[in-house]
Amino acid sequence: MKTTPPTSTAPGSVRAEHHERIPIDPTWKPDWSRAKRRLRGWWRGEDLAVSVTAPLDVPRLSLPLPPQPVDARDKWVGRPGRVRRETHRLSRTYLGGECVPVSHTMCIGAGDLAAMLGCGWRFSDPTVWFEPCISDPDHHPPLTLDRGSEAFQTLTQLLRDDIQQAAGRYLTGIPDLVENFDILAALRDPQTLLLDIYDRPGWIEQKIDEINGAFFEAFDHFYELARDDEGGCVFTAFGLWGPGKTAKVQCDACSMFGPDQFKQFVVPALTEQCDWLDYSMYHLDGEECWPNLDLLLAIESLDAIEWTPKLAYANEGGGHPKWYDLYRRIKAAGKSVQAICVKPDEVIPLLDAVGPEGMYIQCHAAREMEAEALLKSVQPYYQASDATP
Repeated sequence: MKTTPPTSTAPGSVRAEHHERIPIDPTWKPDWSRAKRRLRGWWRGEDLAVSVTAPLDVPRLSLPLPPQPVDARDKWVGRPGRVRRETHRLSRTYLGGECVPVSHTMCIGAGDLAAMLGCGWRFSDPTVWFEPCISDPDHHPPLTLDRGSEAFQTLTQLLRDDIQQAAGRYLTGIPDLVENFDILAALRDPQTLLLDIYDRPGWIEQKIDEINGAFFEAFDHFYELARDDEGGCVFTAFGLWGPGKTAKVQCDACSMFGPDQFKQFVVPALTEQCDWLDYSMYHLDGEECWPNLDLLLAIESLDAIEWTPKLAYANEGGGHPKWYDLYRRIKAAGKSVQAICVKPDEVIPLLDAVGPEGMYIQCHAAREMEAEALLKSVQPYYQASDATP
C-alpha cells in the first residue's frame, strides 16, 4: 500500500499555472488517450507498451533551424535556444505506439538534485558533471533543498519556458533529480564516499535520509508545474509517464559495493521513495548491479525495472536474447519491465520469448514506414480488448 510522508506544500498559484498550460491530449500525439490506457495496463503488469520513434517523412511544422549553442553551458541551460531546439526535434519525430510525446528540455545532468544541495554544475559538450562540496563531513550543515540555487531556479524557469513553448503540442517532464547514495556520491566524491562506508556509516545513513527529504520537496515542486489535468506526469528520463506521481529511481553507485551495503544504505531510502510515489521504475544500470536484483524485487512498492546493458548503445541493446532470462525473472517477481534500445527486428522474438504482458519496449526505426510496419506487426500481442490500431 502506497503511503505519503509529510512534504512541503507548493503554492496554489503554481497549481493554477499548470492547469492552464497542460492539456489532456497533446495535439502532436492524437492517439495519446489510447497510449495512456496501455501504459496504465503496463504498470499493472497486464499489457504491452511499444514506443517507436523515427524521422518523420514530412515535419509537422516548417520551423527554422534554432540557433546553435555558443558553448557547453548554453547547450544545456541556455534560454530560449534549449526549448526551441526541442520543439524543432519533436516537430520532425514520429511518435509511434506508446511513445510519450515529451520534450527533453529537462534532461540536464543525471542527478540535478545534487546541484540543489550544494554541488556546482560543470558543463561539457557531451554531459554535465557535479563538483563535490562536502570536504568536512563532521562540520557540514544538514542537507536541505536550496530553492535559491542556480540549479533550482534555472530548471524551474526552463520548465515554465518549455510548457509555454509546447503550447499544448507535447508534454514537459520532471528533471532527472536522482536520489540516495548517488547524490551523496556527487556531493562527497565517489571514491571518498566509499571509504566513508567503513569510516562513518552512521553519517551516510543520516545524509541519505536528508537527501530523501530534499527529493520529496523538489519532486513536489516540479510535479505541481508539470503534471497534467488528470494528475499524471512524465519523468523525462526514459520517457516515463504514469497517472500519478511517477519517477525513475536508481543507485548506479551500487556497482562499486556489495549487496550488504546496498541493503544497509540504499534499500531503506529507496523503499520510502517507492512507497511515496504512485509509480516507480528502477534503472538497473549494467551487469555489475545484478547482485542487488533480489533486494530490488523484494521492494513491494517498486512497480517496474528498466534494464540498461553496458553495450545498450552499441550492438547489444535490450532486445538481445541474452537478456530474456532477466526479463522473465523480473516479471515472475510481479514487476513490469522496460527494455530500451531494442532493434525493430528484435521486438517480435522478444515478445515471443518472454510474453507481452508487462513489457514496455522502446526502439527507433530508420524510417517512418519501418516504424509503422513494426507497430502493425505487434498488434496481435496487445490485450484482446485493445488489439485494434
